[in-house]
Amino acid sequence: MTTATQVHSSSVFLVSGGAKGITSLCVKKLAQQQPCTFILLGRSEILENEPEFAKDCFEEAALKKRIMENLLAQGEKPTPMSVQKIYNKIASSREIKQTLAEISATGAKVEYLSADVTNVAELQQKLAATVARTGAITGIIHGAGNLADKLIEKKTDQDFEKVYTAKVQGLENLLNCVNPNQLEQLVLFSSVTGFYGNIGQSDYAIANEILNKSAHLFKQKHPNCHVVAINWGGWDSGMVTPELKKAFAERGIDIIPVDIGTQMLVNELHPAHHDSTQVVIGSPTIRPPAPLDAELKSYRIRRRIVLEANPFLYDHVIAGSPVLPATCAMSWMINACEELHPGYRYLSCKEFKVLKGITFANSNVSEHILEIQELAKQESEFVELQTTILSKTPEGKTHYHFRAQIKIVRKMPEAPIYESVNFTEDNIITATGTDFYQKDSSSLFHGPAFQKITRVINITPEKITAECYWASISAQKQGQFPINWHNPYCNDLSTQPLWIWLNHFHQEICLPGQLTHSEQFRALPCDEIFYVSCEVKAKTATGVTSDYYIHDREGKIYSRILGAKAVIWPMRMMNK
Repeated sequence: MTTATQVHSSSVFLVSGGAKGITSLCVKKLAQQQPCTFILLGRSEILENEPEFAKDCFEEAALKKRIMENLLAQGEKPTPMSVQKIYNKIASSREIKQTLAEISATGAKVEYLSADVTNVAELQQKLAATVARTGAITGIIHGAGNLADKLIEKKTDQDFEKVYTAKVQGLENLLNCVNPNQLEQLVLFSSVTGFYGNIGQSDYAIANEILNKSAHLFKQKHPNCHVVAINWGGWDSGMVTPELKKAFAERGIDIIPVDIGTQMLVNELHPAHHDSTQVVIGSPTIRPPAPLDAELKSYRIRRRIVLEANPFLYDHVIAGSPVLPATCAMSWMINACEELHPGYRYLSCKEFKVLKGITFANSNVSEHILEIQELAKQESEFVELQTTILSKTPEGKTHYHFRAQIKIVRKMPEAPIYESVNFTEDNIITATGTDFYQKDSSSLFHGPAFQKITRVINITPEKITAECYWASISAQKQGQFPINWHNPYCNDLSTQPLWIWLNHFHQEICLPGQLTHSEQFRALPCDEIFYVSCEVKAKTATGVTSDYYIHDREGKIYSRILGAKAVIWPMRMMNK
């Protein structure tokens, strides 16, 4: 049994890269929430006394002019490099002093050490005297890092060492300076680059993925320590110019607002997240699009889908057997199409059909195959693809499981508004949250990974409106079906209101069969409220057809599923 730890007033954090940049902003936010003690590490030195020419001069151009004048007065020839070097030294010292002042203003104690995290001897020597004053270090925040972005064929050994050692050797050295058994928190600033990859950052991806794996390894050895590797996306900081923001927007990459990102760090250190060892905060770093080949190509992708590698399947059990959700099959199709065509994003799916579900009870299938055939494409506009998931038995018999046409586009259209929003509460169905799930044969069978409908706002013979909230799950639980642009877990949740409608009016239940057309305009929300308006179009003895609109409070649509056909399923089969 592990013991949840919490940041407290006597906590002592050792923070690499903590005096400047994003790491310093995170430390300030943490100090505001819980004043304690921080030892900040950085390579820059603090200028106790600034040069006379720099005093009361804070505008960059003006300060550089004074630097040039001072060099000339000393008989030196100013060069852009020499001027920039002096400017950086002054600006860096000022930023560090400001960080120290702002942290102190919260009531926290803070010290700064000029030390290189890649030099363990220097680090240990300088820390010894500091720790004698502050007390033993109880937490580490490793935020130090370097970049050397280049295509891999242009990278030098020095580039790799610069990037790799700050992250990996830096972590090893920090851990060598403390008693790991006394650590209550270990926070590693990793990157979405390590999780998703990014062009020109092979070394940075390697270093950050090693941080991710190191977090899991340290957690195994020290289960009482709150360990988390945060895979940050890009921050809305000074490094992200308006031009870069525009480029990110065109590539569908969200950036993290500073106030939200810093609060997320504080949230991750809450004891409730004690066992979340790796989290991803930010969008995938989508590669710029490559030119489309005129030839219509085909692909075959093989995957061994096993129960042990996909823990979420234990939350999707039908008739006693774990079953792959149709939304996960669709997600595999979508993700593969996007990965084969960098820079293009999923917009729509047509004629999705469940031909034969994939179950994991006594399965003798060793692998599943995803076949992809390009149907049409237009440069910088779209690609349309036919996708099929199939498998073969040891005897050579082919089973077709799912089929769909996927369309990916270069530029997403504006999200439309659902004009028939109705939030009038009728109080007909009073159950809430988990009351809808796993109570009896008429309840929704879904486990936590696919929950939950928080409440039914209103219900009529033609329509049901539900409020939903999907709590994000760990990357480990997502297994081979990670959340990218398409979220299979939240999409599954979005179709569940029909089950409640069908059970309420007809005392029947259903499972997905096929859909005519589906579109996604925005990423479905995680850890926040959204709404599903399900319009029932037809009901027969064997099935029900409906349209789903997933939207926010203002009616702005995240996605819509039109002509969805569900198959009536005998209640007695659910618990068989």
